[in-house]
Amino acid sequence: MKDGGTAERRDGGTVLFALGACMQAFDRSAVATFAILATAALPACEDSGARPTTTIQAPDSADQVLEGFSHYVTSDGIRRSRVEADTAYFYEATQITNLANLKVTFYDLKGAESSTLTARRGLYRWQDGSMEANDNVVVVAPDGRRLATERLRYDNATNQISTDLHFTFDRGAEHLEGNSFRSDPDFRNVVTDRPRGVAGDGMLLPGQQAEQ
Repeated sequence: MKDGGTAERRDGGTVLFALGACMQAFDRSAVATFAILATAALPACEDSGARPTTTIQAPDSADQVLEGFSHYVTSDGIRRSRVEADTAYFYEATQITNLANLKVTFYDLKGAESSTLTARRGLYRWQDGSMEANDNVVVVAPDGRRLATERLRYDNATNQISTDLHFTFDRGAEHLEGNSFRSDPDFRNVVTDRPRGVAGDGMLLPGQQAEQ
């Protein structure tokens, strides 16, 4: 395990895990020991007024259930995103965490926020940092661009978001919708299937017929 609040990833990257206002090391293969780490770490944190993460007894087959989950995802030493959720359900055997009421903040290569995702529920895979968001998924960029769908996947290796379901994409007066969507979190390289809508200057997009 490296110093500075990082844990070794199986793919060579690092994992940062936040406990409220404190950053603590977290080993993905030792979820069962997380409650011990969390309890031991809290007294060492400075009181910043933030509510610390709370560990509660798992009500079902989850190994641990946490309230106030916060986690940084990195790739090749670059911070890609921050994952937050009201509640996180850890499953050690599969290295999967189910998330309730999640928020994901994506960052560009310079460390600036590129977009923010919200959804009612989601899934995070510790092995590769990939995610899936479900149920009322909305991604908003700082300039107001907005993507909405019911399911969205994030591939940490390629830094791409995608869906194979119907979506809508809005930017000012521009409106686009289609059957599938793939892009980087910055919305710089967008690929869609059967797009239809109206661009800001009134131009028809492929797949749309002019109104009679």
